[in-house]
Amino acid sequence: MNQKVYFLLFIILLSTTAVAQVGGRSTYQFLNLVNSPRQAALGGKTITNYDYDPTQALFNPATINPAMDNQFSLNYANYIGDVNYGTAAYAYAWDRRTQVINAGVTYINYGKFDGYDEQGNATNSFSGGEVALSFGHARNIAFTDFYVGANVKFISSKLEQYSSFGIATDIGIMYFYEEWDLHITGVARNLGTQITPYHETYEKLPFELIFGISQTLKNIPIRWHFTLENMQRWNVAFANPNRDETDLEGNSTGEKINFIDNAFRHMIVGIELFPKGGFNIRLGYNLRRGEELRIIEQRAFAGLSAGFSLKLNKLRLSYSYSQYSLAASTSTFGLNIDLQ
Repeated sequence: MNQKVYFLLFIILLSTTAVAQVGGRSTYQFLNLVNSPRQAALGGKTITNYDYDPTQALFNPATINPAMDNQFSLNYANYIGDVNYGTAAYAYAWDRRTQVINAGVTYINYGKFDGYDEQGNATNSFSGGEVALSFGHARNIAFTDFYVGANVKFISSKLEQYSSFGIATDIGIMYFYEEWDLHITGVARNLGTQITPYHETYEKLPFELIFGISQTLKNIPIRWHFTLENMQRWNVAFANPNRDETDLEGNSTGEKINFIDNAFRHMIVGIELFPKGGFNIRLGYNLRRGEELRIIEQRAFAGLSAGFSLKLNKLRLSYSYSQYSLAASTSTFGLNIDLQ
């Protein structure tokens, strides 16, 4: 069978079985937060990096490869509202260093909250946190340039007195055309279920279908990235009531969302300068974030992100800054250690 057919069949199959859902429609939303400074700097949800970084496998298991062998990564983000979250990942190769297994953990700590009863009387303070433990592996489809991979994730969540446990899997496929240094990939994330609900109702997991493509330009030290997020749901845009317009007669007209608006809000773009060097610079723009958090007639740079990485012998330090609005931004820090 032609190699391109494998990829097309994968996308069609997932598209026909996907359930439409985005933020606010499911539980364990922390699973779709960016997992490293590199991913954050490129606009978020980048799934096409096929190199040393074991953290990438937490989002797309098809990227697991021998270059990750004995690489250990730690990442931390001070998120909005002093919420803290981070990831750790490690990869190990065996069988003549051709078979690689990846293990990782993602956690989030929501901090402490003041408790009140129905009458507004103060009660005990409480906290909340969630964690996911992941194991992944990828293989080459024999006699092709395609790679398939899968993660299994065990999820634990505790919010005040309520706790939940779930299990999920990620399934990815990647086409790697070495001559052009071209990566084309798709991944279905968070296919699974709650094993133990918080109370009595079983909630859906935050399933997401992502498509990505990236390439290093020939003779130019630039790698571009293009990502389509939330492909399982076409209508991700919504009319913002704060943008309603009122005419002189008092008639109000709501914001209109058209085909182009929806199309653009699925897109994320990013570039890496000197992607294979000891020092590189990363820039990204998340079109959905930029539009939803845009303030009319005021420049806020919402949706923009930037970062860099610096390699020092066997250590690589990374940092990114993501702008959400004038009132909110996030810094993400990362450390990658070569243990060989």
